[in-house]
Amino acid sequence: MERLTRRDALATGAVSLAGLAGLAGCTGGASGGNDGSGSDDGSTGGDGSMDADSATPTATSTPTQTPVPGGRVAVGADALGDHEAAQGIEGQPVLGDVAAARGVVVVFEDPSCPRCATFERRTARRIRDELVPAGDAALVSRTVPIVYQWGEPAVAALEAVFARDATAFWSLLEFYFTAQSGLSSENVLDRTESYLAEETDLDAAGVLADVESGASADAIDVDLAAADAAGVRGTPTVFLFRDGEYRTKASGSVSYELVTGALGL
Repeated sequence: MERLTRRDALATGAVSLAGLAGLAGCTGGASGGNDGSGSDDGSTGGDGSMDADSATPTATSTPTQTPVPGGRVAVGADALGDHEAAQGIEGQPVLGDVAAARGVVVVFEDPSCPRCATFERRTARRIRDELVPAGDAALVSRTVPIVYQWGEPAVAALEAVFARDATAFWSLLEFYFTAQSGLSSENVLDRTESYLAEETDLDAAGVLADVESGASADAIDVDLAAADAAGVRGTPTVFLFRDGEYRTKASGSVSYELVTGALGL
């Protein structure tokens, strides 16, 4: 498949589930997935190191943590200083209150990206378990399918789930990161349907029907456009805001200490 930059795809209208597999991929070029190769831009993680632990997770079990109740961002981009990473942010998946929290973490991630799984294990879990309940920070997820091909239907399923139940979005996202090494283009939708049927009250068949029909395409394009505008070159990339003002961004398996330090928390 011809490799395109995200900017080229957006400019030519090529952003679709059929054309995303060749876009720039996982920051750091960690190995992973079962059906393709991520790009390696030579970047280090946001914590300044290439982590040995950033290889593909080996766990294939379902999540064991109780999902944090999720919601939708209820404010527009102006609440974050009109920054490009907040373009189209209203209605996106969020844990916490963007308008009330002192710090806001906006993360662009791909469920098929090994570095994103490392970020989830080391950092995002602590943000949602420690900072969000205390009201110190809000966590906004923006999913972009740009690494392995199975990330395309996975992101479409996440959007279809989010349209039905904001909390179930976070549960499915955690499932993808936990089961990442066992997922591929051949099995991801079957595994998704089984997980939703067993672990949620959603219409699992209806979610898959939405994926097959392309019902999530517009929602995916919103996140891709924001990623392009903000200069995202790989996943994960986090944008950090304090009191509505942009502080900094970092790419790779960004550490919890980097996040709290940058936000003064």
